[in-house]
Amino acid sequence: MGGILVYALHDDEGNFNKNSLGALSEAAKLAGELGTEAAAVVVGDVADDAAAGLGAYGVKKVYRAKEAPEGLAQPIVDVMAKVMTDNDFDYALFGGGLLGFEIGAGLTARLNAGVTMEVTQVNVADGKLVAERPILQDSQIADVGYVEKPGIIIGRLNAFDENETGGTADVEDVAVELSEWSTKAKMVTRGEQRGEDVDIEGADILVGGGRGLGKKENFELAEQLSNSMGGAVAATRAVVDAGWYPYAAQIGQTGKTVAPKLYLALGISGAIQHKVGMQNSENILAINKDQNAPIFEFSDLGVVGDLHKIVPKLTEAIKAKKGS
Repeated sequence: MGGILVYALHDDEGNFNKNSLGALSEAAKLAGELGTEAAAVVVGDVADDAAAGLGAYGVKKVYRAKEAPEGLAQPIVDVMAKVMTDNDFDYALFGGGLLGFEIGAGLTARLNAGVTMEVTQVNVADGKLVAERPILQDSQIADVGYVEKPGIIIGRLNAFDENETGGTADVEDVAVELSEWSTKAKMVTRGEQRGEDVDIEGADILVGGGRGLGKKENFELAEQLSNSMGGAVAATRAVVDAGWYPYAAQIGQTGKTVAPKLYLALGISGAIQHKVGMQNSENILAINKDQNAPIFEFSDLGVVGDLHKIVPKLTEAIKAKKGS
């Protein structure tokens, strides 16, 4: 068969992740250029109409593994490996996100495949896919091809835009015998705690808090500012390690990678560990009392001053503007 296979992540309510939908659209476009087809994999008890509805993003077929649990990487690797092997897929494409990285890495090892991570663009050259990946702190772009199939492509967060063109897909149920090690872990519940009830990876507006906030209680300033704009709150590794905010909200090399339309950095110095996680934001506004803070070097707008005085006034101004 050949073609491109995409994993489509969904939540407990059956809503598909926007990065997965972007990957579906990208796969459909690339498959068209290659003269082949794109397909999707879903796991769990996804309704017929929801699975078939993925055809609106260009895929022709959806493989559904009802018995595999959503949210755990190893069972999904089992499913992806079987579907790719049975149908001779040339490539697997994943949207950005931690689970996609984990599944993609596992699938690479299972199939002895080539993999490219943090991909920002995929092109067709000489009838094959070539992935573009930023290197050297995003100062250069590397073109990565694949000597043998399959090729595993894992996109950077928000790298692929979703494009709904209409149509439906054929749904085929697949039975997958899970590996022994894939059944060791069980998903009990998807935890909810302060800072975890908002998807920072998908947020258009993010307010990031650093050590400059002074103490845990001052994260209320970030939350109030975020609420005034309909955004979400994120944090640096330092404050997460200090117990000021949960790990789920951490941005950086050991946290999450984000790409919002607006990122407001409050009291964040701009260390490289944090920069890697948020530098793809469309607009970066930083407030810091240290005029030599590294974050000002890559911010679109920098405000030197006391955030404890500036942020409350900014929040009130935004509220007043929205109320007028």
